[in-house]
Amino acid sequence: MTVDEITEAFVRESRDILGDDLVGVYLHGSAAMGCFNEKKSDIDLLVVSERELSDDVKLRYMDMVVGLNDKAPPKGIEMSIVRRAVCRPFVYPTPFELHFSVAHLDWYRANPTDYIEKMKGVDKDLAAHITITLQRGRRLYGKEISEVFEPVKREYYLDSIWDDVADAEDAVSENPVYVILNLCRVLAYGQEDLILSKREGGEWGLANLPGEYRGLIASALNAYSSDAAFERSDGLAAKFAAYMLDRIRDAQ
Repeated sequence: MTVDEITEAFVRESRDILGDDLVGVYLHGSAAMGCFNEKKSDIDLLVVSERELSDDVKLRYMDMVVGLNDKAPPKGIEMSIVRRAVCRPFVYPTPFELHFSVAHLDWYRANPTDYIEKMKGVDKDLAAHITITLQRGRRLYGKEISEVFEPVKREYYLDSIWDDVADAEDAVSENPVYVILNLCRVLAYGQEDLILSKREGGEWGLANLPGEYRGLIASALNAYSSDAAFERSDGLAAKFAAYMLDRIRDAQ
């Protein structure tokens, strides 16, 4: 199924399961920002509910999400459900009702009851997801984005995206393309308050970062946007990660 077919089915099933409690369904991430890569991007969805969800509803909802995830592009669906009450006024770290990504697929399939009981708490990432939804997201169903979400304070957004890059020096050797481009977009926000996709972050990095790193960034961009392999240079990548973390700290 295409992204549009997945999101249309997701909205239809969400309306059926949540009924009048469904406030809205919102698309964010690469699919909303014009740089979706079918082999390398997930489908990022944010769902807002009027009330808390019962365990029975959560099980029914997760069965729906997992069924659609099986028909989605390889990276699958990432989605969170939050209550409207934590969106305006915005609560940080943000409580969530339910979360799913492919990283949790095996856990849910092995023990759905355990998953539903334990998949709860707060998620700092939601500050970033809501900020991107406000700035670049798309309403798929329900109330307008600006009506549901309050703007996230800069300090909360910075804390959220810092959490995503804090281990970059270790992670860059395992996932260089994601880490390199993500560092670029985090620094672009820190310095210029820009909300960018990973591709746009890499393009910003090419224009604004020292020349010694441009080949590295260009290789990451090429690998992200195509089937090309990333040209590894672990020593330079580690140096870049350390340099960028210092710059990001300075920009906070």
